[in-house]
Amino acid sequence: MTHHGSAPLLVTGLVLTAAVAYLVVASGVPRWPAGRTVRWLLGVAAVGAALLGPLGSVGGAAHDLRAHVAGHLLLGMLAPLLLVSAAPVTLALRALPHCRARVLARLLRSRPVAVVTHPAVAALPDVGGLWLLYRTDLYALAAAQPPLLALVHLHMLLAGYLFAFSLVGPDPAPHRPGLAVRAGVLVLAVAAHDVLATLLYAAPPPGVAPMPEAGMLMHYGALPVHVALFVLLGREWAAGQESSSARVAGPRAK
Repeated sequence: MTHHGSAPLLVTGLVLTAAVAYLVVASGVPRWPAGRTVRWLLGVAAVGAALLGPLGSVGGAAHDLRAHVAGHLLLGMLAPLLLVSAAPVTLALRALPHCRARVLARLLRSRPVAVVTHPAVAALPDVGGLWLLYRTDLYALAAAQPPLLALVHLHMLLAGYLFAFSLVGPDPAPHRPGLAVRAGVLVLAVAAHDVLATLLYAAPPPGVAPMPEAGMLMHYGALPVHVALFVLLGREWAAGQESSSARVAGPRAK
């Protein structure tokens, strides 16, 4: 019972800390776009809503597959996309002292970061983690063990953030591959997610009562985020086309 009582306070504290920290840092950066701050706050709010709402009750939501899927959509898909679009790495680079900013910049260019942030690699813990959770005994084990369930939720958020970062976002990503690679990985990831949703519709994880609505929710609830990712890739492609056209037209104009 202590866990149930303290968890909401802990989540609330962490959410407020993340929101206030970004606001404080952004206030010290000249001309920081307000839209990015809004997206960060919305992303943090989505995390809080997931952990205090659908995922908030270890004894209830963990055994309600529909609630857990709703939490996954908020915590593992919507929140990461919003947080990535808020450009926290860029904010850190602009707010840190020059020497520390250079250290962070070197880290971004390092080989390990290049490997971890490749979309194909980032998709494994994100989509692969869902398959492991919903098609093995892990879901039932986590439902019975609050610490393991907390790790599952943390994994959802971090894996979702890494995958979104590997595909899109305004933060510097020196090793981010071309649009064709990213679009191809996204197509495969969406397909794997949809197949999992279909399986979830037909058969729940081991030890869980059948809930076909959970599969439908996973499929249709993920659709807006998937569409948003494709739109962002499309905008990047269009911007590249405009830039190429401008470079070609420039010399002719002279």
